Amino acid sequence: MTAARRLVLVGHGMVGQRFLEALFEQAPAGPAPQWQVTVLAEEPRPAYDRVHLSSWFTGTSAEELSLCPDGFLEKYGIELHLGDRATAVDRAARTVTTASGRELPYDALVLATGSYPFVPPVPGHDAPGCHVYRTIEDLEGIRDAAATAGAGAVIGGGLLGLEAAGALKAMGLPTHVVEFAPRLMALQVDDGGGAVLRRRIEDLGVTVHTGAGAQCVETGADGTARALTLSDGTELPTDLVIFAAGVRPRDDLARACGLPVGERGGIVVDEHCRTADPAVLAIGECALAADGRVYGLVAPGYAMAETAAQALSEGDGSFTGADTSTKLKLLGVDVASFGDAHGAAEGALDVTYSNSRDGVYKKLVIGADGALLGGVLVGDTEAYGILRPLALSGTPLTAPPEQLVLPASAGAPAGPVTLPDDAVVCSCHHVTKGAVRSAVNDKGCTSVPEIKQCTRAGTGCGSCVKLLGTLVTDELAAAGVETARGLCAHFEHTRAELYEIIRVKGIDTFARLIDEHGAAGTGPEGCDVCKPAVGSILASLGNGHILDGEQAALQDTNDHFLANLQRNGSYSVVPRVPGGEITPAGLITIGEIARDYGLYTKITGGQRIDLFGATVDQLPGIWRRLVDAGFESGHAYGKALRTVKSCVGETWCRYGVQDSVGLAIELELRYRGLRAPHKLKSAVSGCARECAEAQSKDFGVIATSTGWNLYVGGNGGMTPRHADLLASDLDRPALIRTIDRFLMFYIRTADRLERTAPWLERLDGGLDHLRAVVMDDSLGICADLDALMARHTATYEDEWAATLADPVRLRRFASFANAPGTPDPTVRFVPERGQIRPALPHEDGQVLTAPLIAGAQLEVRAG
Repeated sequence: MTAARRLVLVGHGMVGQRFLEALFEQAPAGPAPQWQVTVLAEEPRPAYDRVHLSSWFTGTSAEELSLCPDGFLEKYGIELHLGDRATAVDRAARTVTTASGRELPYDALVLATGSYPFVPPVPGHDAPGCHVYRTIEDLEGIRDAAATAGAGAVIGGGLLGLEAAGALKAMGLPTHVVEFAPRLMALQVDDGGGAVLRRRIEDLGVTVHTGAGAQCVETGADGTARALTLSDGTELPTDLVIFAAGVRPRDDLARACGLPVGERGGIVVDEHCRTADPAVLAIGECALAADGRVYGLVAPGYAMAETAAQALSEGDGSFTGADTSTKLKLLGVDVASFGDAHGAAEGALDVTYSNSRDGVYKKLVIGADGALLGGVLVGDTEAYGILRPLALSGTPLTAPPEQLVLPASAGAPAGPVTLPDDAVVCSCHHVTKGAVRSAVNDKGCTSVPEIKQCTRAGTGCGSCVKLLGTLVTDELAAAGVETARGLCAHFEHTRAELYEIIRVKGIDTFARLIDEHGAAGTGPEGCDVCKPAVGSILASLGNGHILDGEQAALQDTNDHFLANLQRNGSYSVVPRVPGGEITPAGLITIGEIARDYGLYTKITGGQRIDLFGATVDQLPGIWRRLVDAGFESGHAYGKALRTVKSCVGETWCRYGVQDSVGLAIELELRYRGLRAPHKLKSAVSGCARECAEAQSKDFGVIATSTGWNLYVGGNGGMTPRHADLLASDLDRPALIRTIDRFLMFYIRTADRLERTAPWLERLDGGLDHLRAVVMDDSLGICADLDALMARHTATYEDEWAATLADPVRLRRFASFANAPGTPDPTVRFVPERGQIRPALPHEDGQVLTAPLIAGAQLEVRAG
């Protein structure tokens, strides 16, 4: 038996982990491993996703960022030394020495040491208050500093700099971005794209300084940073400075042991990622590739990792260059660049679309032969998935280039743009369209998760996932295979089909539904997609209280506690106020509750009063007082009817022609608690002046001199849409009957989380078909729709009143299972404008509830 050779990997970042995976993927099968691997990691944790590092500030944990699967190291016998960096390489003796004094022999050495942040040598750059943005530990330091900082400045307006600025802004700090180049993201976007990007970022409250560099970090008497002076003389008061001005290859080990490095850094390697010493390889940001470039992106690093693994497995892979396209969201702004984004090729022409009002800029670079060479997208990157592989393919376009940048309403392509089979659709793992097609046709893949497992496409940055879905669907359709339309992996049926199955068969539990109609081999547990969807269907069909028995386990976070979860872990309480009409006694009750519990109060856009800041254990007490005063749940937490807004109508207004308040109250009480695929909003206006804004609602009513006009399918959310006129001059009974049928038909046929606006646009036949169904009974289902609504109105009960009457239901309302009544100490507030608001990460908030029980052992309740 041949003894395993000894391999030392220096660096356990993203590229190092990918190298390990590739090495053992290519290892020949047999009883003994080909390599005995030792990994040296300078950081105190295994490889993690540095591309999505900024998500740490929004709650993603270090464990969730980890790229090293559980059991991976043990499976392959890999020895990992954390927090022990390599300090020297003896190439003659073939050993590596570490900071702790270890001396490790090697037969092969792979350097994956990455890069280090470049910090301009300006005076004060090392003062307390100055940070870099590279590791989780760096982020922890920035977070701690932000807790007492008054303002922040980021040196560098590239990808990393804008991510850092986003983190400071999210922590509530006034933020400056300083970029020496004349525009932001100078390497990725052109002047036009940079201008749009700057405008979008400044609209978010970040101050941008371009064409100026850092000249000096001014310090106070205590030696800490207090201001930043720029090369143009501007002084920015700031006590937190982040340097994100680029990176440099970490090639110090190679230099010290005599390996050649580039003039501007980087360990020189050949196309197989070998250095001048055949026993030493270098990959990732520390390597100067054979094409003379140091690549600072993960996709080229992965390609080099795979090449090095092939070289050590006697494969014939080579690395001669890589795609440097990027797509990301910076401070909420979508930005992408690909190919020859700056039009460096001779004879290249630009096709540009710019809409400064919407903050959108698109530029395509077209070659003399009509091929797409590259482009820049700012504000709208929807087409990136198809444009990038088109540019990399080098084939002439099959559609006019201007159609590829115009919005859909102004002339989008009439048909799909054809990608050649050799087009790379996943640059992180160099997966071509042909490879995806082969995975579908030859290996039986029928979904994106299967494509990911088979080809690794979509497992890197994730920007190609949407295109992968399109390719899979198209390939299956071309083969005559019906593509999956199911709700999720657990059900092959759509939500509408599941609704009919549950209704017709009288199914009243998720367990029975998945047992009888679940997809084969998926198990009985369900997922976060199907469980809330089925729970909503059961509730809409009158299957009892949502917190009873099995149904409680189906609900999402809000429905679990019949309240809206807020950003700091507290909840809001919204009692129903039909039509916005409330008595003085009701107002006094709400005011007293808000005062006694220290809640933040706000009048909502739907004419209700929202009470913010309640902890889980306070909810029953608050609702006990509200229910005793005659209030009931406003269902602000559920996918159900929220409000029916109204003007004062003819009762008070001199222009009103009908009683809008009376009708609004009748409609809200009729449809309260009606569970639907998405939230529902409504309004009633007493005349054509439309003060209640009925035409922006899921269903809205406007009074006429002879009756009521009914509008449907509007919403004012992320994609505002005016409602369509369904019927005119209806009398009151006809109006209510039509609304009943409209709502029940929507609940019966809509997809999961589909609002009425997109549902109506998707509906075959559109408004005319809807009118025929609910008014002319073209499908013969109106009797069923009427019966379903009649059952809802007859069986409705207030969820909070029923909860308060049931001790079993009340058990869930405790922050800690073994210390009932103990408030959650992580829920913190600060005072603002005479009320409270959630404390930001850098603020010293306080728990405005009873102190913790002395010595209590707390157990966090799952939920």
